[in-house]
Amino acid sequence: MARRGAKNSTGIARLENLQAHDAWAGFVCVRCGLLNTVRIGQKLLAPDDALESCRWSCGKCGFEHGKDSALPDWDNWPGEATAAGSAPAMRFWQGFFRIHTENPSSYWKQCNTCGRVLPFQAFSRHAGWGPLERQMECRSCKGAINAVLNPLRTKEQMQESASRRRVSELLLKGENERMDFADLFKRFGGKCFKTGQKLDIHARETWELDHILPSTWLYPMTKANACLLSKEANQNKKAAWPSHFYTNNELIELARITGADLSLLASREPVVNPEIDVDACVTRYLKVREGGNLQKRVKELRDLLDSRGLSAGLSAANKRLLGHA
Repeated sequence: MARRGAKNSTGIARLENLQAHDAWAGFVCVRCGLLNTVRIGQKLLAPDDALESCRWSCGKCGFEHGKDSALPDWDNWPGEATAAGSAPAMRFWQGFFRIHTENPSSYWKQCNTCGRVLPFQAFSRHAGWGPLERQMECRSCKGAINAVLNPLRTKEQMQESASRRRVSELLLKGENERMDFADLFKRFGGKCFKTGQKLDIHARETWELDHILPSTWLYPMTKANACLLSKEANQNKKAAWPSHFYTNNELIELARITGADLSLLASREPVVNPEIDVDACVTRYLKVREGGNLQKRVKELRDLLDSRGLSAGLSAANKRLLGHA
């Protein structure tokens, strides 16, 4: 594909004549196993509509995937089951199109920078952008663009970010609830809420608890603030605010499962926990070992409270203690 003559400020040009908001479907040919992609456009398909109207041909072997097609002559299937129009074949095609069109996350999208057609998860969320509400650049290209727009963070900046996470977690140490993992798995159906992946409660290394409302904004881990995610999904979310990671429908379902405040989950901008007992957290945080670096702790604490606008809510005694009086 030809690239634009004029470069943007990053020096990384976008591709011309590319409908970056269009949805695509990705499917594996049932005959030869080739991964194919087909453009769907700006209107997502309902599974029943896809079954009735779609005929997707493989780019390699030409096999047509549609409700009127016979299935390949699979050795482990009886011939009558693969015949066109048979009940098993029809049920197969119903499932085939449901898999590829049932949810927005079933679809694929084309990156307007590298040109690859990639799965839904390869793009970060951007509300209101096309039927999939995903950014135009894939996450790989977005990382490269950000590296140019935002100079690489210094060692000090990375340490500051890590410090905020650590301080937040320590402040909340006495606020977190003990989690009943069996109850958690029951409420989420034993599946990763984001991907639907089946999880094993005994394989602890494969799943994690998501702070739905992040600890960096001083929300403790509670039953109403815990979501079951695969390890990979939770690492993708990191400390993102819920509306920046979950879709609108996922936020609604999450509120139903957990009893969380949907208006808070759906907020476009992060909100500091208004119910946090800042003074109690400060008292806990300042209980340091004799060998600990007290000066460092006080500075980290002040920086976090100032950045979250919480210093004004301190008691007079704690303000004096931290040098805010």
